[in-house]
Amino acid sequence: MLKKIGRLFVIKTKFEACLIIYALGVGAMARGMIYIHEYPGLGGKLLLAACSGSVFLAGAKIFDCLRYEQAARLATTTADQPG
Repeated sequence: MLKKIGRLFVIKTKFEACLIIYALGVGAMARGMIYIHEYPGLGGKLLLAACSGSVFLAGAKIFDCLRYEQAARLATTTADQPG
């Protein structure tokens, strides 16, 4: 039962990854707008840029991990087949 629940928290496809990255982006931009309100001027803009930059880095890492896991899964599948 715990394995079934645990599978809900695993990103398996690029579509799921895009949904997660979109949610991260929406949250980061909301936080960035709060920063602009609290810190007017250059400081707020730099914090907004840091928020958006973190989403780009996280998205790239998520896609890289997906590609690595798919390649590993394909390697184990082809290694298991005789011939």
